[in-house]
Amino acid sequence: MNPIPFPRLIAAAAALGLAACASTPMSTRTSSPDANFGPIRETAHRGADDLLTAGLGIDGLRAMTAPPVENPASPTPSELRRRAIWANWRGIADLRPGGGAGDALPSVPGREFTAFARLDGAHQPHRVLLQLPDAFDPAHPCLVVAPASGSRGVYGAIAVAGPWALSRGCAVAYTDKGAGTDYFDLDAGVGVRLDGTTGAASAGDELAFAPDAEASLALRGVAFKHAHSRDNPEADWGRHVRQAARFGLAVLAEQFRAQRMDASRVRVIAVGISNGGGAVLRAAEAEDALIDAVVAGEPNVYARAEGARPLYQYATLAAVMMPCALLALDDLPQPPLSEALRAAGEARCRTYAELDLLPKGDLQAQSREALAHLNRFGFDEPALRSGAISSGFDLWRAVAAAYASAYGRYGTGEHPCGFSWAPVGPDGAPRAATVEERALWWSDGSGIPPGNGIALIDPNRAGEDADFPGIGCLNRLWTDHEVNDPVRRGVEETRAAPPRAGLPVIVVHGRDDGLIPVVFSSVPYAEMARAAGREVALWIVPKAQHFDAFLAFPDYGRRFVPLLPKVHAALDAVMAHLDDPSVPLPEEAPR
Repeated sequence: MNPIPFPRLIAAAAALGLAACASTPMSTRTSSPDANFGPIRETAHRGADDLLTAGLGIDGLRAMTAPPVENPASPTPSELRRRAIWANWRGIADLRPGGGAGDALPSVPGREFTAFARLDGAHQPHRVLLQLPDAFDPAHPCLVVAPASGSRGVYGAIAVAGPWALSRGCAVAYTDKGAGTDYFDLDAGVGVRLDGTTGAASAGDELAFAPDAEASLALRGVAFKHAHSRDNPEADWGRHVRQAARFGLAVLAEQFRAQRMDASRVRVIAVGISNGGGAVLRAAEAEDALIDAVVAGEPNVYARAEGARPLYQYATLAAVMMPCALLALDDLPQPPLSEALRAAGEARCRTYAELDLLPKGDLQAQSREALAHLNRFGFDEPALRSGAISSGFDLWRAVAAAYASAYGRYGTGEHPCGFSWAPVGPDGAPRAATVEERALWWSDGSGIPPGNGIALIDPNRAGEDADFPGIGCLNRLWTDHEVNDPVRRGVEETRAAPPRAGLPVIVVHGRDDGLIPVVFSSVPYAEMARAAGREVALWIVPKAQHFDAFLAFPDYGRRFVPLLPKVHAALDAVMAHLDDPSVPLPEEAPR
């Protein structure tokens, strides 16, 4: 690919340890329809503010409280960046002493280049960011492309790609893939600028996400891009990854004009976990040679293969039935509020019995029948046991509510089951956010509330099993074709095809994953790819579940092992294969 022309960036002028900031426009008319970038913000990160940990080091990342801000109502971009890096490390990695992240992380000096990007046809922009370490060697250039996991912001893959890539001198291109933490306060008409600070839509600020003004005037609460952009971002996650790669190549071409920096010369590896893992597999489908290798960890991927199940289908089924079914299993991983989870399970069993969907009267018989139903659907015992984690943290409902809106391309105030999001007061009633709360949503959020003071508001709550009406509505959007075909059509748009011929791909998945069960995702994907003659290695890791960060809970740390070290081992393996194609991709993870 030819370098994409755009005006020369203003060079960083800060001395060692100081951050410089500059902005300049990139051309919005380029040789690729997916290379549409806005002005770039460049910052330097050296000394006590490095690329990998924002100067926090492993000890600072392990701290239980977020890095402080001097003025809570108006934190600086530097303070917000440090908090965002802290929050994303803690949300993804196993930071225990002796855990998967290790006990030391290098300080990596360098620069960051961040911009808003747009896909053709999209309603909203998304973020792309390049980390360029000072140790980058233009004579042997490498670029790692890392989409955020889950619905996280643009730093949402820093623990996945950063430790492996930056320490080797590789640049890293990140993308929030059309999701992220650019929440919009509907009460105040305030969103998030490129630098993470808040800005008013009425002031003409360029915001990362702003819902339709007229439709939002009468609404209250919080809107967020994954649910309310009207773009169904998951359908385009492959394009987001490829656009981030092109952004990285464009910045490298501008910074190193004496050397050719295009896809024919720069080694490009895509890596992601969870939703990011699904995104890199979707990017792998393209027939051109933009990407040289792919590593996908625990991917949320819906293959065109027998046994494949989409996340929305099994998440809504788990939301309605798993609380009852888990009562039939002993020695489950214990989430917080386990007694409340048991009480909810008993109420759910009674609800199903009243609907004549389970036997009446005998709680044990009810739970056993619910468990048998999930088994027939395809949930095996490891996924069910680990699924207790997702039930305990109410993840099934939170994911399904947001994804229903995204798949159906609904805007604010249009949710098919009436769900909304807002801060709540002590009485549980929605209220307006404070300036101080709003100022930290971008840095501290995970991309899908609830969290950071924002609650999921369910107008359907009623009766002893109060969550069931709303969850049942979400489930019917899948099971009843006449109720909501827009959601089903949106899910179908996310179907994955095999990777391009000759592309090295390693898929790494925990055997005990309870959120994205391997039997619904990676196994059928690998079978589909291999049936098409593609080079895909599937590493199934015993005793690994979905959330490395949850290993900080003692019970989880005792039962499970971290997955990220195996993802990094897979990156080692594809790098060795690219160095010498006679070296085969290992068929299983190193022990």
